Amino acid sequence: MKKSRAILILLLLLAVLAGVTYVDLAGTDGTGAGSASDIKLGLDLAGGVSITYKVVGDGTPSSTDMSDTISKLQQRVYNYSTEAIVYQEGLDRINIEIPGVQDANAILQELGRPGTLYFIAETDDEGNDNYSLQADASGNYYYALNQSIEELQAEGSIPLSGTDVANARAVSYTNDYGNSEFAVELTMTDEGRDKFAEATRRAYNNNQESLGIYYDGSFVSVARVQAVLTDGTALISPMESFERAESLASTIRIGGLKVELEELHSKVVGAQLGVEAIDTSLKAGVIGFVLVAVFMIAVYFAMGLASVLALSLYVALVVLLLNGFDMTLTLSGIAGIILSIGMAVDANVIIFARIREELAAGTSVRTALKLGYDKALSAIIDGNITTLIAAGVLLILAPGSIKGFAQTLALGIVLSMFTALVVTRWVMNAFYALGLRDAKWYGKGKTYKTINFLGKQKIFFCASLAVIVAGFIVMGVNKATIGDFFNLSLEFKGGTATTVTFQEHRTLEEINAEVVPLVEDVTGGPVQIQTVQDSNEVIFKSNALNVEQREALDDMFQENFGVSGQMITSETISSTISDEMTRDTILAVVAAIVCMLIYIRIRFSDIRFGISSVAALTHDVLVVLAFYAAVRISVGNTFIACLLTIVGYSINATIVIFDRVRENMRSMTKKDTLEEVVNKSVTQTLSRSIFTSLTTFIMVAVLYILGVTSIRDFALPLMVGIVCGAYSSVCLTGAMWLWLRKKLPQKAE
Repeated sequence: MKKSRAILILLLLLAVLAGVTYVDLAGTDGTGAGSASDIKLGLDLAGGVSITYKVVGDGTPSSTDMSDTISKLQQRVYNYSTEAIVYQEGLDRINIEIPGVQDANAILQELGRPGTLYFIAETDDEGNDNYSLQADASGNYYYALNQSIEELQAEGSIPLSGTDVANARAVSYTNDYGNSEFAVELTMTDEGRDKFAEATRRAYNNNQESLGIYYDGSFVSVARVQAVLTDGTALISPMESFERAESLASTIRIGGLKVELEELHSKVVGAQLGVEAIDTSLKAGVIGFVLVAVFMIAVYFAMGLASVLALSLYVALVVLLLNGFDMTLTLSGIAGIILSIGMAVDANVIIFARIREELAAGTSVRTALKLGYDKALSAIIDGNITTLIAAGVLLILAPGSIKGFAQTLALGIVLSMFTALVVTRWVMNAFYALGLRDAKWYGKGKTYKTINFLGKQKIFFCASLAVIVAGFIVMGVNKATIGDFFNLSLEFKGGTATTVTFQEHRTLEEINAEVVPLVEDVTGGPVQIQTVQDSNEVIFKSNALNVEQREALDDMFQENFGVSGQMITSETISSTISDEMTRDTILAVVAAIVCMLIYIRIRFSDIRFGISSVAALTHDVLVVLAFYAAVRISVGNTFIACLLTIVGYSINATIVIFDRVRENMRSMTKKDTLEEVVNKSVTQTLSRSIFTSLTTFIMVAVLYILGVTSIRDFALPLMVGIVCGAYSSVCLTGAMWLWLRKKLPQKAE
């Protein structure tokens, strides 16, 4: 590379970095659009709209109907945000909280009145039209009923309703002319299948009459019946766009609720964690990044500087693309970004270690740079793709709250691979062209005496087993004393929502400092708070309170803050993480692990590598669960993200070691034993294991030191997981693989 080109590359990199950073800070116009402040934030970081619905009619709905309604509403509100939550309040109320929006009326207009969808036949038994095409004053045509819904029901012109629809989804297909078209695919329930078959048979026999779908006072679709449909499925086509198809499908889904709802009230609520949480997280991120940058430069010299420039571009691009892809950032999303930053550093450390090994072997700097990247490539690709596969499976199968984590993780992995394999390489080649050709600028690797890790495997396995067994014992003690294996938060077990209207406005920070400690003294556990925009109303969500506790809480507010008893209301609320969401998450994680196992099997041609990797990450998860149980950290919605972060981190660290084992096996002599190969491989990658764990640990540790309570509850087990992941990769995986190799030998061995 010529000097002129090297200078051009560095100037171009700095220009791009400056430009992207400017957009991150100021946006693309004077309003700040596209800037970091414009990123959509979740309920925990920014708040949103809260809507409360009440079941229409007398009597109390069954728990089954309420659970089914909540599940279907959850699918509907995912259109607004994957971080939206739906939960039961009292016996006949459902609360919806949607982050990142401020216009409750607009949301209400789009949601409509849930539970009022009907399929209406075009004509009655006497051939009279039930609905007809009409025109408004502007000449726009629309369908309208010729008589009331009650009359149509009485005469049997409504063959089925929304509750007969099991699912509705937008699809694309190729028509008979080879063109792509969009449609809504309907799937009926078992009971609805027979009703739908009869309705389509009647319409088809009556000269292919139409079947109208009527929702919340108007027709959302009127489709001509072109066949008798007996299998319980149908297509509404063609639709003008996929977005229109998805909108109609979503409307049909919400119209299939088993209970009819009406709006009780709506309000704009503040962030659960508050502005302080965002500020401290940003400050922690900056401090952590600076510490990592100093560490990389101090250890790796010119290569460290190149990695810092690439990592700076990485961070700037992440912020830019969070906006570009319209992602919602939550505390779980921050976990995904932290993991991807750790993996970006990891890729650089792997490359730098390889370069130093080549320099120590007497290779020239120019050749060492090339060989370092070539030899590190397989480990980087395998580690990142394995984690990317997991993120992809979670995106497809996991419930909404986990999708946010998977989105940011996938984005971070792709960007980190680009910055590590492309940007860092360009910068280092530019440095070389500009005169940094002496090995002293890069450092030479040292040859360390091989450590006999396998000789201590009994100690390692016994120590791990003791911790895991102790964890199960503690879980049993917790079950006997507090009723659950873990200290479950409101998200998992529900509780009580106490709404208080103070005499004067209080900021979230003032409430945290002055009110929350007193509330926690009464409730005996952690409290979540939400302020309500343009009012003095504050919502305190706590563990389930009995009558005495509710009375004590009322007395505390009256005595300490002068709140009238009439301004205090309490309602029992359900969990925001349903059993169905938990089950879907577990299935998604299992599917992700299976896919990772298959990939490792293909890449390493040895299923025992995959089994050992999965065993190691299972070990890490069990140890972290033991920590959760022992310390009784609140298990909330960030719990799953924390475990997934540890899984991704653990599998990546293990693959790096196995990649070196695979490489060393190719150069084995007859004198070498597998035990020596494993010990040698772990020793060769030890600096990588330590340095990567250290840099990621620094990022999370600063977050823990500066963060608010909720962030500390998230960061502390993550720190434990990082240490545990490094330990299992170094001390356990090689021994497990060797044991499996002896117990499950392949024919060619």
